[in-house]
Amino acid sequence: MIEHGKPSSHPRFFSFLLALGIALIFVATLFSVAFAKPSAQVDGEALFIAKGCNACHTIGGGKLVGPDLQGVTELRTNEWLTKWLTAPDQMLQTDPDAKALLVEYNNVPMPNLGLKPEEVAALIAYLGGGATISGATAELPAGDATSGKAYFVGDKRFENGGPHCISCHSVAGIGSLGGGNLGPDLTTSGFVQSDAAFASFMGAPSTQTMGAIWANTPLTPQEQSDLYTFLSRAAVTKREPSALLQIALLAIAGAAALIALAQVYWGKRLRGVRKPMIEQTLAARKRINAK
Repeated sequence: MIEHGKPSSHPRFFSFLLALGIALIFVATLFSVAFAKPSAQVDGEALFIAKGCNACHTIGGGKLVGPDLQGVTELRTNEWLTKWLTAPDQMLQTDPDAKALLVEYNNVPMPNLGLKPEEVAALIAYLGGGATISGATAELPAGDATSGKAYFVGDKRFENGGPHCISCHSVAGIGSLGGGNLGPDLTTSGFVQSDAAFASFMGAPSTQTMGAIWANTPLTPQEQSDLYTFLSRAAVTKREPSALLQIALLAIAGAAALIALAQVYWGKRLRGVRKPMIEQTLAARKRINAK
């Protein structure tokens, strides 16, 4: 029991506990800072390969799907490179230099790799450090265009079970209806501008969709060669006249079918409106004549 006239010691006790807690937190913070392990430095070269940059770029080895990156830190400012590596999809919408690169490299966009700020900084430092990556791949065997077309349209199955290309891509020379629209038309794509570019990209696809599909079902060198041989020869000017005739006939047949359906649909509606009107008019005339 607290005696009357004597101040309570409880407030002092609570103040002491609060001060002690703050002191312990401060000491713990000092220890964590003093003994914390330094964060591991990001390896720019390992990151360049892990993110699949070497599938589209070399450093001093010439152009592939994208430009040779040798001297890029001298050509572009650090600020521009940081924005480009962080969000290339946004840059392609607003930056004139980025748009020009897209046109120059056959409308093959730079994918957004989801890089963290420290990874962006590590890549820029690596590119500016005089590194070289040739991007050279094993020489492909001789390819067969007929076999490549069969792989593309699905008449032949890939050895590792990958999907046939026509499900996502189109190219000249595969028939009237073409292929899928999920990926780019490969007739004039930068992915097939050279066998080295094609093999480099297919060896480690850097785009999100292609990487997810082909990571566990890679193409064999012979399959790559056959596909490249077919794709490199495909061109719009080589479409067979019979294919163009088929397209025209399909267009005519489709138009005729739409007209027929319109007649059936609108004909019923017209009959439903006109028949009562005609009956009413005839009935009115009969009443007038009867008078």
